[in-house]
Amino acid sequence: MSVASDLTASSEPVSLPDARRTLVATGVNHALHDGYTDLIYVLLPVWQAEFGLDYVALAFLRSLYNGALAALQMPASRLAQAWGARTVLVLGTVLSAAGYAIAGASGGLVGLGIGLLLGGAGSSTQHPLASAVIARAYGPGARGPLGTYNFTGDLGKAAVPPVVGLLLTLTGWRHALWVIAGAGLVVALAVGRLLPREPQSRGGRAAAERPAGPSAGGAGSRLGFRLLVAIGMLDNAARPAFLLYLPFLLQEKGAALTTVGLALSLVFVGGALGKAVCGRLGAHLGVTRTVILTETGTALAILAVIVLPLAPGLILLPLLGVMLNGTSSVLYGTVPELAPGGRVERAFAVFYTWTLGGSALAAPLLYGRLGDAAGPHWAAVAAAGTALAVVPLMLALAPRLGTERQRA
Repeated sequence: MSVASDLTASSEPVSLPDARRTLVATGVNHALHDGYTDLIYVLLPVWQAEFGLDYVALAFLRSLYNGALAALQMPASRLAQAWGARTVLVLGTVLSAAGYAIAGASGGLVGLGIGLLLGGAGSSTQHPLASAVIARAYGPGARGPLGTYNFTGDLGKAAVPPVVGLLLTLTGWRHALWVIAGAGLVVALAVGRLLPREPQSRGGRAAAERPAGPSAGGAGSRLGFRLLVAIGMLDNAARPAFLLYLPFLLQEKGAALTTVGLALSLVFVGGALGKAVCGRLGAHLGVTRTVILTETGTALAILAVIVLPLAPGLILLPLLGVMLNGTSSVLYGTVPELAPGGRVERAFAVFYTWTLGGSALAAPLLYGRLGDAAGPHWAAVAAAGTALAVVPLMLALAPRLGTERQRA
């Protein structure tokens, strides 16, 4: 029996309408928070002009939000054990909205930094807790819904930054942030109303987080989870490592700036589709086959984009985006099965902390230095090699996956 089914068995059954409400509420919340995270890119040039900042200062402002988001995921999961995931998700969204409201009301860099720090702290709640709530709501069938949840984040990335960009043409950036903060409060109210109340008491929640089967807390499960985290870190590192150098590769082929923008859009559209499709593909084809297919395909597609002329390379980019982003949905859906001790909230928190935080540090330090030393071509080749490095780790993980054993 998998950990996901253990958790379902240890709590009251969740009806299909409640499960769907859970997915809708967490999906809307995910879209808002991922949109909050990426809208900073739109605002950086505005802040540079407003405050006379250099690129180091702009990077620092960006790191305030992302650093808080990555570092506070485990504390958020512990807070949910005491207050319940629903309460913490609502409060986290309110905190993120308040952070942007404070940033909009700030008269200087200190207030802006405090607002971004609070915004990142609020966003730290939604990845681990929402994923765990979906895993419990759908039980063994959670892999597909987790892929859908993963996809909703891309919808937010596609929607929120352009909306803020439009607002910037109509009003000042401070007013734009107040509008987007108000939208966050609306989403928090919607999550509070839509997300079903947890049927268990605090003691029941604790019981659901304890091992319910002999394999839930064993050494094999712990090793399997560590392998999954390592795979997630490599997958997350390959993505920004390639996207960082894609514009330069295209410009060497004669692409104009508008063509570079189109190319990135093609990758992102394919990535959103990959997140929606690959989670369900993993449920049908199997985790091991799907991950090996997407990572091998990613590596081959990256190498093809490096050597192909501009037009064929552009045609290939949507497919590359599908494989580049699709693996993440498969990995998220595997976390409940390998959660050490059956503690799903903590497992998601650890997974997101290492994959988001670790790769965010490694990608610029390792691949940035490689790009400076060897140029964008070899840095992109290294990104392809990083994707291929997942394959032996996935083969080592396969025997520890209950779903894979059942298929065999």
